[in-house]
Amino acid sequence: MSDKWIDDEMLAFDLETTGIDRFDDVPVSFALIAMRGGEVVDEFHSLVNPGREIPAGAAAVHGISQERVEAEGMPMEEAVTAISVALLDASSRGVPVVGFNLQYDLTMTDARMRALGGGGLTDKGWRGPVVDPLVLDRKFDKYRKGKKTLDLVCGHYGVVNAAAHDAAGDAIASARVLVAMCEAFPAIAAYGLDELTGLQAEWHLEWAVSFDDFLRKKGSQPIDPRDFDWPIAGAGGLKD
Repeated sequence: MSDKWIDDEMLAFDLETTGIDRFDDVPVSFALIAMRGGEVVDEFHSLVNPGREIPAGAAAVHGISQERVEAEGMPMEEAVTAISVALLDASSRGVPVVGFNLQYDLTMTDARMRALGGGGLTDKGWRGPVVDPLVLDRKFDKYRKGKKTLDLVCGHYGVVNAAAHDAAGDAIASARVLVAMCEAFPAIAAYGLDELTGLQAEWHLEWAVSFDDFLRKKGSQPIDPRDFDWPIAGAGGLKD
């Protein structure tokens, strides 16, 4: 194995969904991409039948139609099981799950597991590690102008996402952004994965508190209290 985890195996993960509510919306596709050094080693991705109508706004973003998911989509329970099994396997082997704004994808996965009558990810023994380029970008390049969306962050780091808003495309692009970030900020890869996971929770909390204060001062709706938790909203953080 390499001396640095960034050169070893990682599991890039992304969902496309029916909407932005992580607790009530559901996946319409997923991607689980095994990568090493920014290159794809293996991939597993599928459409998912959400069992409900896909809102027009969501379909306009990811381009997945109701007809496609009903004809080609994996049943929801089967999809959620496949995702959770992959995440639990990665955790048991110390392989980091990587994705941009992973709190969203992990929270939705956790919520769907619970909705199907089982425990959530941490109840099943999932403990990370987790590496999220969004959290790292907010910490290491805090004052760079522009929104911190995947598209713009890809552009900043020279990463081409040939299939933006496709689960596989976004997962792969997120992992390649992480590789580029580690080249720009070597301190990231110098941390051990467990240490880095804990630090990201702290850095996310710092950002959330600051952003919540900003919203309150301008008279806007404050953030959801569950969003102070990372990497799963409302879960209170990872436990040893």
